[in-house]
Amino acid sequence: PMPQPAQLDPSAFEAAGGPEGVLLIHGYTGSVAETRPMGLYLAERGLTVRCPLLPGHGTQPEDLTRISWQEWADAVESALRDLQRQCDTVFVGGLSLGSLLTLWLGLEHPDIAGLIPMAPAIRVQTRLMPLALGLRYLLKYNPLGPMGDDDLGDPLAVERGWSYDKLPLWGASEVYLLQQKVRQVLPQIHQPILIVQGRRDAHLHPQAAEEVYDGVASTDRTLVWLEHSGHNLLIDGERESLWALSYDWMMGLLGGEST
Repeated sequence: PMPQPAQLDPSAFEAAGGPEGVLLIHGYTGSVAETRPMGLYLAERGLTVRCPLLPGHGTQPEDLTRISWQEWADAVESALRDLQRQCDTVFVGGLSLGSLLTLWLGLEHPDIAGLIPMAPAIRVQTRLMPLALGLRYLLKYNPLGPMGDDDLGDPLAVERGWSYDKLPLWGASEVYLLQQKVRQVLPQIHQPILIVQGRRDAHLHPQAAEEVYDGVASTDRTLVWLEHSGHNLLIDGERESLWALSYDWMMGLLGGEST
């Protein structure tokens, strides 16, 4: 199946709402097509939402060559500042690369009310990541092809994702550099945290979520396994329960009654 279904829009999404805001960050080679449905769900429940499109994404794979992770960090930093101008309380969540950026923002901004790293890319299965640092000067794309979706539990899930059909090695090595940095600073992250991983995830190390859970200094921490989901939790079959879980968790922190 085409990784870029015609009905899906990869571009940035935002929705105005109340004094509680949420920033949602997509994964590497993915797009806002995966964060928008969760954003809409939360917007319908009164939250102010920002789903930025990371630099180099939603266009063509070539644009992830010669990029730096700092450009992604700057983009989410800017979306966060925008939200903070509109809202009293801000939560941040993200998938895979988005989870690394979520944790990075948590480190830089202790005032963020809560973090939701989904499919936390703190430790991955592939040995390719560190190799990409050298290979990126020789090869533009992963010769093994894009990151597969064959771990997804729902056969219709691929129709809900918009991503590149090539994996640029330059960007992949920047994900790796950010991953190494975030792993070192986990003990400096203190916010309430909700960590979610799919039991079928073939891309992450099976203990990735536990590594985040054990590594952060947060006193309020929750780890949830989605039994039938693969790596891309936001397009797989249990996504709606993930949205509801996240909403209830945020409302719980606000001391509000969830419906």
